[in-house]
Amino acid sequence: MKYYLIVGEASGDLHASHLMRALKNEDPAAEFRFFGGDLMAAEGGTLVRHYRDLAYMGFIPVLMHLPTILRNMRQCKQDIVAWQPDVVILVDYPGFNLKIAKYVHSHTRIPVYYYISPKIWAWKEYRIKNIRRDVDELFSILPFEVPFFEQKHHYPIYYVGNPTADEVREFKVQSSEFKVQSSKTIALLAGSRKQEIKDNLPAMLEAASAFDSYELVVAGAPSIEPSFYEPFVRGHKVKVIHNQTFALLAQSTAALVTSGTATLETALFRVPQVVCYKTPVPRLVRFAFNHIIKCRYISLVNLIADREVVPELLADRFSTDNIRRHLAAILPGGEKREEMLSGYADVSRALGDLRAPDNAAAIMVEKLRAGKNTK
Repeated sequence: MKYYLIVGEASGDLHASHLMRALKNEDPAAEFRFFGGDLMAAEGGTLVRHYRDLAYMGFIPVLMHLPTILRNMRQCKQDIVAWQPDVVILVDYPGFNLKIAKYVHSHTRIPVYYYISPKIWAWKEYRIKNIRRDVDELFSILPFEVPFFEQKHHYPIYYVGNPTADEVREFKVQSSEFKVQSSKTIALLAGSRKQEIKDNLPAMLEAASAFDSYELVVAGAPSIEPSFYEPFVRGHKVKVIHNQTFALLAQSTAALVTSGTATLETALFRVPQVVCYKTPVPRLVRFAFNHIIKCRYISLVNLIADREVVPELLADRFSTDNIRRHLAAILPGGEKREEMLSGYADVSRALGDLRAPDNAAAIMVEKLRAGKNTK
C-alpha cells in the first residue's frame, strides 16, 4: 500500500521514521512519500519537502514566511491528489496538518490517520470539531488523552504506547552505562531552545551550586552549538555534555528540568526532579494558567499521573530560592525523594509496555486492509 506522511519538526521526523519501519514490517510492499526529514528519508521513499521549510513558530516568523507556508501547503495538497495514496498519516504539527486533513477529507476519498494526536486538551479545544469532521482514526501516545477524547468529546482514539518509554527501555537493555549509578551527580536539563536556556539555566546553576558535594552536569541540547553554553557555565564548577542525555540521567541522583519530554525521560530513569520554567510577566502567566489554559499541569509526569508528582516552579513560583529548597527535598535523605519515586512507578504503569510504532502500524494496516475488502 501507499502511505503519505506529513511532519513539521525534528521530533516528528523521529517518530514518523519509527512508524515507517514498523509499517514495512506489517506491509512489506509499503511505498512512502512524505513531507519529513532525514530520518524518514533513511527509511526509503520520496522526500517531497523537508520539515525545515515548514517549521516556523510564533506570530511574526509565520507572518514573514506566509507566502512560503501557503506555497508548501498548496504543493502538499496537489501532491497527495496526484499520488493517490491509500492513506494520509499526519504526525503532530496541527497548525499545518489539520488544514491538510480538511482538504483531503473534502476533496478525496483517501482516509486520514493522525499519529500523535493534537494536544487540544491544553490549548485550542475547539479543534475537536475539525478532528471529528476530517480525521478517520486518531492515535495517542499519552494515556490521559483517551478519557479526554472518548468521555468528554465522544470521539474514539487508540492509545498505542509511548515512544519515550520505548526509547528509555531500549537504552536500559542495550547500554552498559545504565548499570553505572553515581550518587553524586545533579543533571541540568535547561531546554532545547536558546530562549529556554537563557531563561532557566542561570537560576538552575545558582541553585544547584549550593550543593557543593555534587557534580553538576548540563545536558546540551542537540540543536544548540556547544559555544552557546560557555557564557552561562563560566565561573561555575560544571560540565556540559552533548548527545548523552540518557547516559547522564542513568547516572544522576537528581535533576532540574525545563518542562517538555525531558520531564518524562527523567521520570522513566527514576531520577527525582524539579521542573523549572521561567516566563515573562509571571503574574499574567499564572492568571492565564489558572483561568484560560485548559490543563492543571505543564509536565508530562503530572499530566499522566493526574496529580502533582513533581513540583512545577512555573512563572511566579520560579526563583533560585524555590529551586534550591525543592532540590534539597529530593536529594538522598530529603523528605520528598521516596514519595516522588513512588509516583514515578504509577506513571510507568499508566504508560504500559506497548511499543508505540509497532502497535500503531499493526492497527493502521489492519484497518486499511479491512477497508479495501469492504469496497
